[in-house]
Amino acid sequence: MPLQPHSRRTSGAATAAAAITASWHQGAGAGPRGPLGVVVQEQGMSSSRILPSGRRRRPIRAAPPPGLGQPLAPAPGLQCRRSGQRGPRLLAMGPLSARLLIQRGRPKSDRLGKIRSLDLSGLKLLSEHLDPKLLSRLKQLQELDLSNNQLETLPANLGLSHLRILHCANNQLGDVTALCQFPQLEELSLEGNPFLTVSDNLKVSFLLPKLRKVNGKDASSTCSQVENLNRELTIRVTAHWEKFMAALSPEEGAEKAQADFVKSAVRDVRYGPDSLSDFTQWRVRMISEELVASGRAQVHEADVPEKPPQVTATLEPRIRPVASKRLGDVPLSLSPNKRVCTSPLAQVEGSPMGPDGSQPALQLEPLHFLQCHSKNNSPQDLDTQLWACAFEPAWEEGQAGATSQTVATCGGEAVCVIDCQTGMVLHKYKAPGEEFFSVAWTALMVVTQAGHKKRWSVLAAAGLRGLVRLLHVRAGFCCGVIRAHKKAIATLCFSPTHETHLFTASYDKRIILWDIGVPNHDYEFQASQLLTLDATSIALRLCPVASCPDTYLLAGCEGGCCCWDVRLDQPQKRRVCEVEFVFSEGSEASGRRVDGLAFVNEDVVASKGSGLGTICLWSWSQTWGSRGSQSTVAVVVLAQLQWSLTELAYFSLSTCPDEGTVLCGDEEGNVWLYDVRHILAQQPPLLAAPQPPTQILKWPQPQALGQTVTRTMVNMVVANSTFTYLTALTDSNIVAIWRRNQP
Repeated sequence: MPLQPHSRRTSGAATAAAAITASWHQGAGAGPRGPLGVVVQEQGMSSSRILPSGRRRRPIRAAPPPGLGQPLAPAPGLQCRRSGQRGPRLLAMGPLSARLLIQRGRPKSDRLGKIRSLDLSGLKLLSEHLDPKLLSRLKQLQELDLSNNQLETLPANLGLSHLRILHCANNQLGDVTALCQFPQLEELSLEGNPFLTVSDNLKVSFLLPKLRKVNGKDASSTCSQVENLNRELTIRVTAHWEKFMAALSPEEGAEKAQADFVKSAVRDVRYGPDSLSDFTQWRVRMISEELVASGRAQVHEADVPEKPPQVTATLEPRIRPVASKRLGDVPLSLSPNKRVCTSPLAQVEGSPMGPDGSQPALQLEPLHFLQCHSKNNSPQDLDTQLWACAFEPAWEEGQAGATSQTVATCGGEAVCVIDCQTGMVLHKYKAPGEEFFSVAWTALMVVTQAGHKKRWSVLAAAGLRGLVRLLHVRAGFCCGVIRAHKKAIATLCFSPTHETHLFTASYDKRIILWDIGVPNHDYEFQASQLLTLDATSIALRLCPVASCPDTYLLAGCEGGCCCWDVRLDQPQKRRVCEVEFVFSEGSEASGRRVDGLAFVNEDVVASKGSGLGTICLWSWSQTWGSRGSQSTVAVVVLAQLQWSLTELAYFSLSTCPDEGTVLCGDEEGNVWLYDVRHILAQQPPLLAAPQPPTQILKWPQPQALGQTVTRTMVNMVVANSTFTYLTALTDSNIVAIWRRNQP
């Protein structure tokens, strides 16, 4: 049996930790699938088990791209009239000239037409400085370096048809469609352009048929992802076309109807994660317009590529070798006759079908089983344990607490960001020498140089080394590192009301409240420490009180459940536990470890300790109201939920408040689901007997996941706010994703 999380985390010699190096792997793609949609994704080096030495070190930041709001210094070659001078006013001239191109070109020549390589980096060039008439004279140019400038777009008619290598790193590019003018391009660098997203990576792969490398990495996996998306989008647009044409009345004009079809397709055809919506809508519009222009009612799959015929020939040879070289693309061997979790789900043996004896409405189907954290990219790695997962906040305004279908998972030296619908690993962040224990999301509103507001999803990740890494997921880099604790960090939690307030709980028995601030124009965070909370034991779970999150913080600890006053208007910046909560016999004993803690609604708390086979539902308001001046308070129990009798610890429960649901894994690989709405609606006194789960989601048998899997223990299970997707983590290095079947 694998070592348990908190016994493993504190083991190992206290030697010097490895230097911090980190990298993002974007657009890993879905790869081949087995019968249950199993995907094995790429992974890098193994994680360190060594605790940090305790020496104070300055945080090492990933090199950020140039700032959004840096003042623009005068570009070389600009001329203007001085104040007081006579004569006509001279307009600013562009910094590029034939003389400058000759000076910076290779091989050395006095003719522009013979230059093959040109370095225009670091000249503070603006988009309007790229003169097409001048650059089009570079008839033989094959390599162009435009990095470290201030380009927002590329002119669409530069006339560099033979260009093979283009460097545009560290600019302000916001669109990549102009790159289609370089059909021979093989290598491209776009790092450090903060406004480019994963969708732009896919557009690049689609527009440039001969592209082999992007940002120094092989582009084959992205090409494969584009082909899969392309195929699915074409199928969906075709189906939408047929449905649209069938509903068209003879009186409607053909031209207007065709225009309406393009609009409706862009509006209604959806596929893939929200982070790829820009690419999918872009392709849907292109496919729709071609479909309308052709006048055909069907588009065959052979017509999917929008590129010239030679594109297919270019893509084919570079897709095939990837599957044979990368172990990460080999699916887990799932035998077809071992499909599990089919709807309707099996109920708990001997328990009622639902609260009222009817068939439960909640039904889940397995979508994906991914092994995306394995060290050395080996499907045989079952030792890299997964510790935490969290759903990204929704981007729609006015939806407080809503989450998307994008989930972040952590384990070993990697943090992965996964789209639950497609099973694609959208991003992967690796920090050799680290072991990540916790992740938490926040959404920040920043203002660009042009005065536009942009919303950033920032992911905080922390673990063994006591560092908090702030990851700008969509731009794909680490914005900053906070040296939060000298010992390992067990868990993280953002405040639900203050987007920049972050709680960190460490093995040093302290909880610290940080204000990470808003990043400056160089994408750097300047975090400040607001409060230090002292605990008598290690805090395992953090939970701001739902009805007053700015006032009190609950924590499930090794020694019980504690509460702190976290009001910032109080003078003390270092505080001890305000209240310790104790549980009656039959639920949780006083002083017993509390390894599960979450609010079911604004008043009801779900908590779990190890060894007693129950989950306790208790009232915050009634418990706090009975406190008086006591430092130890017995909780007011509302109900108990029947759970596994295991003596193993560190199974984290979670809740879905909008659905009135409690979730928890167990040692057998099961997921226990409780619909507690009927319990919350009851008037006291409630039933004393523990309530059985509404249903248990069964994990596939070990032989169904491959002969090497001998044990599957669900450490953590989380659902998004609408309970559409459910993500479970196991001690066997597998991320499992289920989808809800709506009744």
